[in-house]
Amino acid sequence: MKFKQFCLGGMVVAVLIGGYIHAKTFAIVDGVEITDKDIAMILRAMPGATYDKLPEEVQKQVLNQAIEQRLLINQAKKDGVQNSDDFKNALKEAQDELVLGVWMKQELDKITISNSEAKDFYSKNSNLFTQPEQVKARHILVKTESEAKNIITQLDKAPKGKLIDEFNKLSSQHSIDDGIAANGGDLGWFGREEMVPEFSEAAFKLSKGNYTKTPVKTNFGYHVILLEDKKSSGIAPFDGVKERVLQGLKMQKFKEVVAQKAQSLRKDAKVEIK
Repeated sequence: MKFKQFCLGGMVVAVLIGGYIHAKTFAIVDGVEITDKDIAMILRAMPGATYDKLPEEVQKQVLNQAIEQRLLINQAKKDGVQNSDDFKNALKEAQDELVLGVWMKQELDKITISNSEAKDFYSKNSNLFTQPEQVKARHILVKTESEAKNIITQLDKAPKGKLIDEFNKLSSQHSIDDGIAANGGDLGWFGREEMVPEFSEAAFKLSKGNYTKTPVKTNFGYHVILLEDKKSSGIAPFDGVKERVLQGLKMQKFKEVVAQKAQSLRKDAKVEIK
């Protein structure tokens, strides 16, 4: 049993997720909230994408698309589409899938997983929870090498204990990475494969509390990188993956329950395959 296997497809998943995730409001359009459910519908065209991990510019595009979709839905309702024969026929065709989705959500809600079950799975499958070496870093991105060198010179002059403050100030003043410049260029935790090779190589060579003494060139420009912390590779602690384990086991048990129910129903059903 592997966590990557804990999945269902299509509209059924959307119904299940709709009741499984607390709704977050991103915008309000003519009194109607745009929530994470609306965002999830847009992201179906981007398999594997998570809104929070998208670049800020892409997040804006996704949100704008959700807003435009809501405006079109509102207009369609004003035009009375819901009263048309086309809509009524489409609704009839969708009813079976919706009924199945709601039934599955109700069955999922009946399933509970205890902490002891989760801990037992974690202890027996620790190899599933390995985490790679990670670093927590900040960066300042500029267009030219001379700009980057000037920033490094200013960091060299930072008073003892004030390096982060100076880095934050220089980031807000000079960095062209608009998404995080105001936050001191904070990139959070990341692994080697999450950044372009030149950036990762420079970041992972640094020791905690140090910054690059020469500009790091990538296809984005020139970076000055400050390393805040490091995590060695190893097994992620249970508390860090507890929710993932609980949800994974719940979905696995749910799939087993549904499969058993389908097999039981088929025994008493008249099925003709042509």
